[in-house]
Amino acid sequence: MNFSTGLVMAAWLAFAFGQAQEVQEPAATETAADKTAASAKSRTASLGTLNDAEYKIGPQDVLRIDVWKEAEVSRAVPVRPDGKISLPLLNDVQAAGLTPMQLSGVIADGLKKYMNGPQVTVSVSAINSRRIYVTGEVTRAGAFPLPPNMTVLQALSSSNR
Repeated sequence: MNFSTGLVMAAWLAFAFGQAQEVQEPAATETAADKTAASAKSRTASLGTLNDAEYKIGPQDVLRIDVWKEAEVSRAVPVRPDGKISLPLLNDVQAAGLTPMQLSGVIADGLKKYMNGPQVTVSVSAINSRRIYVTGEVTRAGAFPLPPNMTVLQALSSSNR
């Protein structure tokens, strides 16, 4: 499998995510290399911006749980492969498949048994559940994290470092 086959596979993955973004046409003064890169970029889809309100938490993500005025409950927690997180007082809580805002509500509801009107904030500090797989004639084939705004071309480029 060569680089162009890897590029086609990566482009298909980007298409599967369904978040295409328009790319401007290259300027007339560009070099041949610039035109080739711009052409490849225009054929591949951008993965777009990840909106926190829409992001669904996944296994291997790292979350920051903050409970206002309750430092002993606030902490960073990894989402286990089974999709759950472990918190003091609540034990295991299902996190995968929920948005950070939904998880905040679930945790706040659980903590109401132990404290009065808990205010919970959940933020995603590391997105590890979204991955892209790069194969072919690249320096480092394998799975790579797929952060928001990373294009397929950037993912291929990072596999050649």
